[in-house]
Amino acid sequence: MNQGMASLARSPSAMSITRIPQGHSKSLQLLKASKVPYVLPFHRIHIRRSPVCCTKFPQWEPSPVTYALTEKAGDKFLDKSSELFETLRSESSDSRDEASITKAEDRTDTTNQPVAQLQFLKWPLWLLGPSVLLGTGMVPTLWLPISTIFIGPNVVSLLSLIGLDCIFNLGCTLFLLMADYCAKSKNLGQASKSKPPVSYQFWNLVATLTGLAIPLMMLFGSQKGYLQPQLPFIPYAVLLGPYILLLSVQMLTEMLTWHWESPIWLVTPVVYEAYRVLQLMRGLKLGVELSAPAWIMHTIRGLVCWWVLILGVQLMRVAWFAGFTARAQRQQSSASADAQY
Repeated sequence: MNQGMASLARSPSAMSITRIPQGHSKSLQLLKASKVPYVLPFHRIHIRRSPVCCTKFPQWEPSPVTYALTEKAGDKFLDKSSELFETLRSESSDSRDEASITKAEDRTDTTNQPVAQLQFLKWPLWLLGPSVLLGTGMVPTLWLPISTIFIGPNVVSLLSLIGLDCIFNLGCTLFLLMADYCAKSKNLGQASKSKPPVSYQFWNLVATLTGLAIPLMMLFGSQKGYLQPQLPFIPYAVLLGPYILLLSVQMLTEMLTWHWESPIWLVTPVVYEAYRVLQLMRGLKLGVELSAPAWIMHTIRGLVCWWVLILGVQLMRVAWFAGFTARAQRQQSSASADAQY
């Protein structure tokens, strides 16, 4: 009884000291000296985890799947994707593909609409271009009387003839612009440039310079007195002045088409040379009205023959280019077929 009362009379600190084992007394004193809170160790409590079984399964899972939680796979649960997530991922990728396909189709439709409209606008040009060329070039030369143009060997007649050639040049420019527009590719993204061969450019320059040098040599011989009877400058300008001026315009136009790599480089000399034959035939009529010397009349006839020959060569060039284009397309189609196989 006295021992019990003595134990109750002890202080709480003494009571706690008596409860600590003797082996830990030194460590407790060290903790008190370092003023570090002492954490009592607790043993790990093991809880048995029951397996989770699924009885009702959705349509995308063909077989029942049991997800059992084990101690080793505590934090690695659902690391690997199941069939549910794979199905959702495939559906999202399919929806993205369908959206991209629809966008591409919409883009092609929007791009094809203006192309179809432009192709529809090209149809009237096939008739409008030649009509403009006929109205500005052939009609005044064939149906306009010479008396309304040629008054005499003076400057007025020279300006009237140059005005007729300027009207033709305007119509020829409009025709070439329409032809260039019609020659462009249906797909606006593709380039429609065409560079002529160097041999073709050289041949055209030789033909043009030859046709320009012959009348200038005749003029020089007449002014120096080598050719008799001598022809004054104004009658000579009435006969061959418009011819020289239009030939210079043709050279400039051809060089521009070569520089711009326009597909009308093959058509340009044909149009000008066809009108040049009519222009020289008009010069023969005017020579009769002026009672021109025989040497100038023979010169004009020689120029007519020269340009008819050059026009024939140009037409053969057109046939050659058509065959060359057909061979190139055949080779390209065969190369594409071989690439597919």
